[in-house]
Amino acid sequence: MHGPAWVGWLLVLLGVAAGVYCLARARTGPVAQRGEARGEGLMALGMAAMAWPLAPPSWSPWLFTAVFGTAGLWALARRHLHHAVGALAMAYMAVAMVVPSQQPGHTGQMGQMGHLGTMEPMAQMGQAGGASGAAAMAHTVPGGVPLLTGLLLVYFTGYVLAAGVRLVPAAGAVSGEAVAGGPLAGGPTAVAGSGVLRACRVAMGIGMLAMLLAL
Repeated sequence: MHGPAWVGWLLVLLGVAAGVYCLARARTGPVAQRGEARGEGLMALGMAAMAWPLAPPSWSPWLFTAVFGTAGLWALARRHLHHAVGALAMAYMAVAMVVPSQQPGHTGQMGQMGHLGTMEPMAQMGQAGGASGAAAMAHTVPGGVPLLTGLLLVYFTGYVLAAGVRLVPAAGAVSGEAVAGGPLAGGPTAVAGSGVLRACRVAMGIGMLAMLLAL
């Protein structure tokens, strides 16, 4: 990921907090929500691992690709479409982490550096500066396929907006039932936990948007 380190640390904190809460809900929450909460928790922890701002090992993108690719196919087979899109998007971003270093022109510029020793000192300085500028431009090229990145941005923007809007009517309905004395299935704790779980999904969607923009 590109961008300042503090953005990465914020994403790490967001992913860890959401992941720990979702995994706790998977153990103590309603039975109907446990499987979904478990999937959300693992995705959040994976997002935190990918957003880690310190230099990762060279093999970590391929590990992320394998893990999230497998998780995406598994979710697709179980018809959990949002989880499948999220996991496959994480796999796509993991591949994009290594794509920029393999773009045409990067290795060529580095190869030209080896021939500078046969040139005059002023030519060395000029061509070295040009090679450094070209290499810097190569590093700023966004990773991945722009069209696919744009489609994922549209999807997660729509998901965050739709999920955020659904939080407000749900809270209004719950408070209305409480005022009217109506029954609350599972009690107030279960209702509050369900609301926090939905809020975690919104936060994770925002985190996905930030990671896509930082490619």
